[in-house]
Amino acid sequence: MRRGTLERELSVVTGFEEPSPRLEQYPTPADIAAHLLHLADVQGDLDRTVVDLGTGTGMLALGGVLCGAPRVVGIDRDRCALTRARENTRRVNPPTRPEWVCADATALPLTVERSTVVMNPPFGAQHGNEHADRAFLGTTADIAAVSYSIHNAGSHSFVEAFADDHGGDLTHAFAVDLDLPRQFDFHTDDQRRIDAEAYRIEW
Repeated sequence: MRRGTLERELSVVTGFEEPSPRLEQYPTPADIAAHLLHLADVQGDLDRTVVDLGTGTGMLALGGVLCGAPRVVGIDRDRCALTRARENTRRVNPPTRPEWVCADATALPLTVERSTVVMNPPFGAQHGNEHADRAFLGTTADIAAVSYSIHNAGSHSFVEAFADDHGGDLTHAFAVDLDLPRQFDFHTDDQRRIDAEAYRIEW
């Protein structure tokens, strides 16, 4: 699927009804999701099971289905988020449906080895939640053949070192801008642009 078409298809996906700042529940913008998944498609990485760790309301998982992945599993610990993901499935109306699993993405209760992982994990920006993305990468190293992930700006050295330590090879890295709407009381702007980075790792 063309990147622009994929972005339009995903533009109907809605965000969290009651987002949790503790879980750093921010929506993945449709343009960023389309960028990651289009790259994955071009690289031939969507011909296997796709796992969206911390799927939230389902943006990346639904993009995987629209790109024709044979099986897509969206995993999140928040039942309310998965309810919204199921609602978004009806909005997108893809040819097949993802499997939605309520579980901790850092302690999976199922086996999905040699998968393609796509994820926008918590950055670990909240006090008490530092290095949250490290735990997601740990799961990824256990189950993935290749992964695509979004991290806070300035994470290149950390991600590359983590991949090296776990037998991975960082093949792509590029900057992305996350335009995030105001959704928590401590936000002062109606919308804020966050500098972030996306990575592809072969494991």
